[in-house]
Amino acid sequence: MEKLYTAEVTATGGRDGHVKSTDGMIDWEMRKPKEMDGQGDGYNPEQLFAAAWSSCYLGALESIATKEGIDATDAEVTVRVSFNKDGNAFLLSAELDVHVPGIHIEEAQRLAEKANHACPYSKATKGNIESTVVAL
Repeated sequence: MEKLYTAEVTATGGRDGHVKSTDGMIDWEMRKPKEMDGQGDGYNPEQLFAAAWSSCYLGALESIATKEGIDATDAEVTVRVSFNKDGNAFLLSAELDVHVPGIHIEEAQRLAEKANHACPYSKATKGNIESTVVAL
C-alpha cells in the first residue's frame, strides 16, 4: 500500500473541546448537539464524519460515472450520520441519499451501489455500522 496523503488532526476536550489540523485548515470548537443535551454552538463528530463521507463518496460516484460515460457533474449525495444508543452501548448508523440528474432511478441506484463499493469511507464502515444507500 502506498500512502498518498495523511491528514493529522489533534483533539482536546472530547465532544466539548477543540480540533486542530497541523496545516491550520481545521481549527474548530467541538460541542455536543442540543439533542444530546449540549450547547449546540460548535461542530460535532457526526457532522464532520458526514461531511467527509459525503465528499469522498461523491468523488467515487463521479469517477465511476465518468468511466461509464455518464454525466454526474450535477450529482448530489446527502449523508446522515446518527449517534444511537443500544442498551448500554453507543453506535453509529448512516443513510446515504444519492441524486444523479438525467438518468433513470434504476441506473442511479446501480451507480450508487458501485460507488458504495469503491468509496474508502464506505469500505471502512462496511460491517461496522448499519448503512443504507438509496438513489432518489
